[in-house]
Amino acid sequence: MRALSLKSLRFAAILGLMFGALSLGEARAANPLELNFWLSGPRYDGAVADCDKALPTIATQFWEKESSFWNSSLKITGFAAVHEVAFRPWQSDNIPRRFCTGEAMLTDGKMRKVHFSIVEDGGFAGYGQGVEWCVVGLDRNWAYNPACRAAKP
Repeated sequence: MRALSLKSLRFAAILGLMFGALSLGEARAANPLELNFWLSGPRYDGAVADCDKALPTIATQFWEKESSFWNSSLKITGFAAVHEVAFRPWQSDNIPRRFCTGEAMLTDGKMRKVHFSIVEDGGFAGYGQGVEWCVVGLDRNWAYNPACRAAKP
């Protein structure tokens, strides 16, 4: 039993030295077999929906978050003064986003600012457009704190 373990230890050491010696050569570009096939990278069209298209999603997700996590009966009943703030504000190689802002009327009778962005390929598992949003004063988990500033461009 002991002879077998010493023999396998020697074999592993020799194998390690051989692979180590092979890696000491100069670095070369990947050959065609080493390249990643069908992984050409993201291709964004910049086709992002208008600000108004995200409003039903925001209202639904707001109600779900408030009722499920915060045990609140708050709902968004309507939007006003919704307008675009920026479109692709950073370099063109970044994921296309349309940043918008507006005011939301809530069931408590207060108007609150809403900052949101529509993200190309930002939906579940990168399928479809995703919406990231924040209602000022109701960012209870501080995801976009302070005062939803992280939801702006």
